[in-house]
Amino acid sequence: MDTAVDEELLSVRVAELYYDAGKTQDEVGALLGISRWKVGRLLTQARESGIVRIEIVHPSARRLGAERDLVARYPRLVDAVVVPAADDAQATADRVAQAAADHLRALRPVPRTLGVSWGRTLTGVAEHLPQGWAHGVTVVQVNGGVSVNRRPGGAAHVAVTIAGRAAGEAVLLPSPAILEQEETAQAIQSDRTVAAVLARAAQADAYVFSAGVCDETSAHVENGYLDAAGIRRLQQRGAVGDVLGRYIDADGDIVDPALDARTVGMPLSRLREAATAVFVTAGPAKHDLARTVVHTGLCTVIVTDDDTARALLEDR
Repeated sequence: MDTAVDEELLSVRVAELYYDAGKTQDEVGALLGISRWKVGRLLTQARESGIVRIEIVHPSARRLGAERDLVARYPRLVDAVVVPAADDAQATADRVAQAAADHLRALRPVPRTLGVSWGRTLTGVAEHLPQGWAHGVTVVQVNGGVSVNRRPGGAAHVAVTIAGRAAGEAVLLPSPAILEQEETAQAIQSDRTVAAVLARAAQADAYVFSAGVCDETSAHVENGYLDAAGIRRLQQRGAVGDVLGRYIDADGDIVDPALDARTVGMPLSRLREAATAVFVTAGPAKHDLARTVVHTGLCTVIVTDDDTARALLEDR
């Protein structure tokens, strides 16, 4: 028999005894009459050649291969966290929110000031952070979010929850996300209190943010900032979604400068300059938007599901 073939069959037998029969490497060696060192080498060879494939199936398991591929594909990414998609959208969003919370807990050095956006995704992240996830972190709201239809929760809830669970301080931006008049938006952002919050947001050590799709499920529609007709106009201009409340096209450019001038919050340029900008996204509806965010350098870290990761790795 060919030596290479003989060694391959031996690798199969070693793998069967070790993985299926539960034998130790010493026991496998004794049964086959080979050294423990050779057993270890054959097990490594079996994994590298594909004879053995190891899959971790826990919902919290990370897809390390996809993470490495994303970092290699997108130059500005320094890290990626990819978890398995679930059978339904809410379960997938929950897994991604948990993964993002775990990533925030592991950030080193711990950011003294953390800038946060708001929305359903960030609410999930906040709720998954345990009490004591950090200590003394100042959490700054980076874009306006005072709901014009007085819905409970929202932007303030996200910042207060994240700060409260870190025994820290929440610095809120006391403004709606979008004003009716540009002059009003300029006046509000010139106000000493609002200007001070925006200055602190621009100086944050790290950011965590999500992005919203441009359709009638948008948080801007839900919170009364835009109506269905406004969303359709943005779609006609090529909008793929919003980041920090600012609607962008597939190239990352602002689609409606007039609307953007009425939007209160930190400019997107600050995300592109940040050393740590963590983007949290999940679900097929956001694939195009996620591609835009990573492709245009708006984040240094992405936390997402494996279906989204595959979409980001496909050739355009």
